[in-house]
Amino acid sequence: MSYVGPDFEPPRPRRSRRGPLTVAVAALVPGALLGWLVYEAVGGSDAGASAGAVGTPSSSSASASPRTSAPTSSAPDDAKQPAPSAAPTTSAPAATGPLKGKVVVIDPGHNPGNFRHTAEINRKVDIGTNTKECDTTGTATNSGYAEAEFTLDVAHRMRTLLQAQGATVKLTQDGDRPYGPCVDERARIGNAAHADAVVSVHADGSAAGNRGFHVILPGSVHAGAADTRAIVGPSRGLGERIAGNFVRATGSAPSNYIGDGTGLDTRTDLGGLNLSTVPKVFVECGNMRDNKDAALLTSGAWRQKAAQGISEGIVSFLRG
Repeated sequence: MSYVGPDFEPPRPRRSRRGPLTVAVAALVPGALLGWLVYEAVGGSDAGASAGAVGTPSSSSASASPRTSAPTSSAPDDAKQPAPSAAPTTSAPAATGPLKGKVVVIDPGHNPGNFRHTAEINRKVDIGTNTKECDTTGTATNSGYAEAEFTLDVAHRMRTLLQAQGATVKLTQDGDRPYGPCVDERARIGNAAHADAVVSVHADGSAAGNRGFHVILPGSVHAGAADTRAIVGPSRGLGERIAGNFVRATGSAPSNYIGDGTGLDTRTDLGGLNLSTVPKVFVECGNMRDNKDAALLTSGAWRQKAAQGISEGIVSFLRG
């Protein structure tokens, strides 16, 4: 069975052109044309949230058109896809800001093209403690909005907010490769960037009635290529800052089914965490299979709030 992701928030209609009725109106045409070109370049905005401490809201949406994807496992899965290696997308840092000199890596979970490459994403990779599938397709709402579309959209919004604070921002993938990268490559991207913080963005696929967000922290692992002992402490600090700011920005409660109400969950079975040598957490922003959570996840305004909360948590962590 395949999912077809609806375009929940279509772009705003273009303003109609006006003919030069008078000399005065004609004089305004160049300015109007310039404004129209800027609008077209930006692409409008479906984010209704107001700007917060981290910066101004992003004006782009990653779900501009529906895609087709396959159903996935309901468990949060960190296994990411293998694909032809591609250099991570890097932002130009802002000229000034409190995060100038800091590097943040955003890892948008899964990839919209994964379902077309099942053999590749099912390939096993070494995560230190054992081997695991390279990746999964991710989950989707009951209406077909794919997790991979959600994660890219939130990642783009976060990038805009963090750039405004002076950070250099890198994405592990930007919808610019057919599948992947695999979980081990995603970890290597953050490590090679000497990132000050890495956040992997996800949405869960649990049972209806299970609601809320949770942040996944790395547990202590020392096996094979995995050694998280140096990052367990700082990763918890990063996760706690993100959880607190996520509640404040979105109004969402911590998960009612994972983390005992704390919004924090420690795991040692996720390769993206096991293989990281820099502070890293996963954020499951909500449960796509619950209709109430899905209504939030498919809202551009709410996704802006989610990006704001995660970004403010990162800023708080990096500023100490």
